[in-house]
Amino acid sequence: MSVVSDSGDNWCYTPKELSWLLFNERVLQEAADESVPIIQRVRYLGIFSSNLDEFFRVRVADVKRLVDFSSGVKKEECKELLDKVMSRVRQLNNVYDKTYQEILKELRKRNIFLINEMQLTDRQSDFVKSYFENKVLPELSPIMVSETQKFPFLKEGSIYFAVKISHKKHINYAVLEIPSNRLDRFVRLPSRSKGRERVFITLDNIIRHCLEEVFMGALPIEKIAAYTIKITRDAELELGDGISESLVEKMSASLKKRSKGEPVRFVYDEEIADDLLQFLTKKMNLRKKDSLIPGGRYHNSKDFMGFPNPGAPYLELKPQSPISYPALDKNKNIFDCVKKEDCLLYYPYNSFSYIIKWLRAAAIDPAVSEIKINLYRVASSSRVVDSLISAVENGKKVTAVVELQARFDEEANITWAERMIEAGVHVVFGVPGLKVHSKMILFKRIEEGVVRLYSHIGTGNFNEKTAKLYTDFSLLTYNQEVGQDVEKVFDFIQFAHRRHEFSHLLVSPFSNRSGLLALIESEKKCAIKGKMSGIFIKCNNLVDKEIIDALYEAGKAGVKIKLIVRGMCSLIPGVKNMSENIKGISIVDRYLEHPRVFAFENSGKPLYYISSADLMTRNLDHRVEVSCPVYDKKLQRKIQLILDTQWGDCVKARVIDERQKNIISPRGNRKKIRSQQYIHKLLRREVEVD
Repeated sequence: MSVVSDSGDNWCYTPKELSWLLFNERVLQEAADESVPIIQRVRYLGIFSSNLDEFFRVRVADVKRLVDFSSGVKKEECKELLDKVMSRVRQLNNVYDKTYQEILKELRKRNIFLINEMQLTDRQSDFVKSYFENKVLPELSPIMVSETQKFPFLKEGSIYFAVKISHKKHINYAVLEIPSNRLDRFVRLPSRSKGRERVFITLDNIIRHCLEEVFMGALPIEKIAAYTIKITRDAELELGDGISESLVEKMSASLKKRSKGEPVRFVYDEEIADDLLQFLTKKMNLRKKDSLIPGGRYHNSKDFMGFPNPGAPYLELKPQSPISYPALDKNKNIFDCVKKEDCLLYYPYNSFSYIIKWLRAAAIDPAVSEIKINLYRVASSSRVVDSLISAVENGKKVTAVVELQARFDEEANITWAERMIEAGVHVVFGVPGLKVHSKMILFKRIEEGVVRLYSHIGTGNFNEKTAKLYTDFSLLTYNQEVGQDVEKVFDFIQFAHRRHEFSHLLVSPFSNRSGLLALIESEKKCAIKGKMSGIFIKCNNLVDKEIIDALYEAGKAGVKIKLIVRGMCSLIPGVKNMSENIKGISIVDRYLEHPRVFAFENSGKPLYYISSADLMTRNLDHRVEVSCPVYDKKLQRKIQLILDTQWGDCVKARVIDERQKNIISPRGNRKKIRSQQYIHKLLRREVEVD
């Protein structure tokens, strides 16, 4: 299936929304892969569903707004794109349903059963009724609905039963929220025999089994049926311009508006009674473009991400132990280590605990006078924040830039900001009109009466939890000129009217775009002159047309370009007379590939940058982002080794090309390499050799 637009100048770009669905298809392929441990396959179903929820809340909502507010040709193009998106979503949902059934069969082979209320034995039925009476019923609050009553507001992210109750010729409707945020979604039941089987039932089906009890005594019941429904709402935030309101107050108000955003998807049980469906769509004012999607009995499949492993460890992915970083382990004082040599941590292969140790050491080090840090997303129980508060208590000056507009983490960030302010941390809420997405720490240390700068520049958030799940780079450096650039970025964030010249860093919205374009252009000139040239880019998303056009032109000039793009890729590699010198892959495996790396051959003197910025217009023009050069030759070799290993992946790497088939990267004569596993072996071997 080709998803390339054939209108206007857009024929050489894959629409980002369709490209994103190709990424989520790769996640679904992992769920279908029989070589993946079965419990992990179940969890991939959850990841696919969670991704799709966010896709509708953000991407589909954007397209629908364009349909509503555009006119003429633009409006028709957006309608056409929306139709293609919905067609592709339906295709993926069909694949999901098939994969789900296959996984249930595989679970049964391992004596793990996920059953419904009609498959209960008498013993299990008694257990379910007791569980319902004691734990579930007190949490339920059904709402009767009718033509004359105002329809209740359905919350984003929750699942509901639409209930039809019949008695003779009288029909009543009700809406019942499933309390899955307060109770476990999967409940283990007694086994059906003396065997070793492990049996689970969903909370939904427990309620179905005891549905009459929910309405007992309220009205006569001859027949009762419940159908799952779920609403997905537009996640766009609107911040007012009220000068008298603080940013926190405006953000809090906007979060309340988000929870009541316009519907972008209504998913319902395809077995639902026609009269009930018509009643719901009428009362909720849902139209065809509001994405009415029929589905199975079970929704909110994102809960599969937490599906328990009731069996042996081999049923899920084997944990990989973190690899030590000898230079940091040998030196008791981490500042002394960083002063001697730059360090490059690679999570989760290296532990994020090194950053926690650095922050804790800085909090009590008498020589440290000041700490500055960017916080975009932090863990729910953040040792990073605890260390910052400890530093304040030890007399350090601490500045934390907290991004209140970190999508879906806004509320948590407000809470953290308030806690830090109360503790004495100087909290800065970024730059008006720009998200602060850079990943920096700056330590100021007084050494022999002189202020010295120690810097952290990374590709990922200061989040202990995601550092175990996402791959990311952290550069720790004593380079004073780089440190001065980092300080300038912090100064701009606090005082946006000031302008700075940066000697080493590429900084959005000032020099990231122009700097990257200049580097691509330089490779193009090298190729034209017959000098060594080449570009290797690793990122999450590549959709900015100016960058894509520059890569196309470089490729036409003879530059060999390699792309590893996890998510959206609007550039189409391998097209004759356009991108035949460009190849692309995408890796989906146990860890989420998150680093941004830009490498340039530069006539045999390679340049390497790690970055917080994806190659999207928003990152290059509308955020504070930092791309940092890596100068140390040893660290450059480490980055290149990682990139080369990933490029050689022929197990979890899918080809990005014109065909859009998501086929596994051909093996050819290469040995079978699964890059995430192989990198772990390489880095461990490197440590053992040292």
